[in-house]
Amino acid sequence: MASLNTLRTRFGVLLSVVIGGALLAFILSLKTEMGFTGNDPKVGEIDGEKILYSEYLAAYEDVKTQMGGDNFDYDQAEQLIVNTWQSLVTDHVFVPGYEQLGLGVSEQEHTDMLLGERESGIYSSVFADPRTGEYNVAAVTEFLAQVSTNPQVEKFWTLVEKQAKIERMMNKYMALVRGGAYVTSLELNKGLVAKNNTFKGRVVACKYNTIADSLVNVSAGDVKAYYKAHKEQYKQTPYRTISYVEFEVEPTAEDKAAIEQEAKEAGKAFAAATDIRAYVRENRHASISNNYLLTKQLSADEAKALNAGKTYGPELEGDEWHASRVVEVRNVPDTLELQHIVLSYTDEKLADSLLVVARAKGADFAALAEKYSIAETATEGGNIGKVAYSSLGPEFADALKGARKGQIEKITFGNAIQLMKVVSTGRVQKHVKLASLTYAVEPSAATKRAIHTKASSFAVEAAGSVEKFNETATATANHARSANIEQGERRVSGLSNSIEVVRWANDAKVGDVSELFSLDDSYVVAVVTAIDDAEYKSLKSVESQIRNTLLREKKFAQLSEKMQGATLEEVAEAAGSKIEEFSDAKSSAYYLKGVGVEPRVIGVIATATPETTGKLSPVIEGTSGAYVVVVDEVKVAEEQTLEAERVKAQADAEAMAPRRAMYAVQDAAELKDLSVKYF
Repeated sequence: MASLNTLRTRFGVLLSVVIGGALLAFILSLKTEMGFTGNDPKVGEIDGEKILYSEYLAAYEDVKTQMGGDNFDYDQAEQLIVNTWQSLVTDHVFVPGYEQLGLGVSEQEHTDMLLGERESGIYSSVFADPRTGEYNVAAVTEFLAQVSTNPQVEKFWTLVEKQAKIERMMNKYMALVRGGAYVTSLELNKGLVAKNNTFKGRVVACKYNTIADSLVNVSAGDVKAYYKAHKEQYKQTPYRTISYVEFEVEPTAEDKAAIEQEAKEAGKAFAAATDIRAYVRENRHASISNNYLLTKQLSADEAKALNAGKTYGPELEGDEWHASRVVEVRNVPDTLELQHIVLSYTDEKLADSLLVVARAKGADFAALAEKYSIAETATEGGNIGKVAYSSLGPEFADALKGARKGQIEKITFGNAIQLMKVVSTGRVQKHVKLASLTYAVEPSAATKRAIHTKASSFAVEAAGSVEKFNETATATANHARSANIEQGERRVSGLSNSIEVVRWANDAKVGDVSELFSLDDSYVVAVVTAIDDAEYKSLKSVESQIRNTLLREKKFAQLSEKMQGATLEEVAEAAGSKIEEFSDAKSSAYYLKGVGVEPRVIGVIATATPETTGKLSPVIEGTSGAYVVVVDEVKVAEEQTLEAERVKAQADAEAMAPRRAMYAVQDAAELKDLSVKYF
């Protein structure tokens, strides 16, 4: 049976993928008491319930364990936070909702899941046989036998068991939602038109910009009335606005010159070294590659120098000085077609026995791989396919340096033993192992100190208010950039690794100026310029947008009065415009020649049928103008039948319904994620 660590790894990978892709967290959060004796701050709200620090921390620690521990990069750390929040949403919203709907998991169902008689993605992912990919009931039985005697196994089992039940309830809910999805006859007809019909006709357009804005009166009362009538359009997530100045830490011309001189001096010693391996051990800028490369994989200049037996460089390549020389040459096949059998490092005796059997005359290596290998390739007879020799690591490159067809080698690497068979070889070519000397072009310590001092002085001088910040930025010729940070966001657009800036902004007040933040390659000083926690955007903030909408509406009213007539020719004459022709228009198109991107115009065109051609449309209110169209011809290609469209549309509806349901449930829960202050 697989080890607990292996099972945990499989489970953690599955959970991370599911959460990221489906909006549902399948991660369990254990609500343990964290021993808080005083303040237990609020880190969010879910469906009106406060999420306190102690509960969030418990969920955070569980998710962190499932994702593999503590060693996360910046993006993985962000995903950890996302997964934790989704696990809490699952516990507070989805699971209670399932229970209210009566979507439980009976003991018999659970037993059937364990026995593999009912499908369970969670159990299958954890207890699948690595050689066949099939669910292994025996592995479950063996694992459960350890639960009562091993606390670590017991905790892991609690996580897996509860998660499997959540998955089962979720699947039932999804089935209910899919069962309620249906397609109307109107949708079917639209789908058929989109697939089968093309349209040819004529159009008269009058653009809004032909009427000057100054000739249209939009009053403050008009704007206010529109805002009230359409207020739901202006819902917003609470946010804070900051201005910030970034001091980038970059090498000066003096730094670049000094590094060039240092690299070239080192290059002389590098080229003159008689014991290159000893030189590399003593020089932190030098290294020896693990791989053997074809010279065609190098730049033309580097290959030319090395083939002539010379040292290449130092040459400036991008942001670093680079030199190289050959350490070792091998004439080996450029490609190897391989099969392998992968075993645990503990199966030494089995590996030795299989090696003897595999090397025997007439042995079926593929059959042995299917039976014994624990790798995913077992189902394909251990077939890896063609591999470039230059891609092989040291252990494999050394074992296969004399590769010939039919050769089988035993290679121990990491936690695995591999029996590697050479199925075929490519053309023998010269490969080289290189020693390299690299000097990055980077700012000196003096430059870093100078920029730090400059940024620190700015922070001191800018403190006090937004006005003082802006005055200092202007006086010191530093450009201040602005950014909105919405509730729940964890980074500032345009700044890398900016979580500390976000965390500070969430606790600051308007006018507060930050201390100096040290980011990846820069220093940042910020000021909070605005805080907006309102449920809706203010009238002032959307006034310009509303005014433009009302201008368009009033211009359309004026144009529609002009665009009158019994024929399209009369409409064009009355409007002082001309007639444009279009052809091969489809309802699924975004762009129409002579019109542009005008969905409403295309929508009107798509309503035409062979029986209604030649009729003048009403005046259409478009995005950039007013339009009148006449469809002269409708071509019906019958590329799609009604039944085929019904099947496709129903499948699309059933696929979309669960996703929309998830969005709707989460939206109704009125989530407030305030965890950035603490995590």
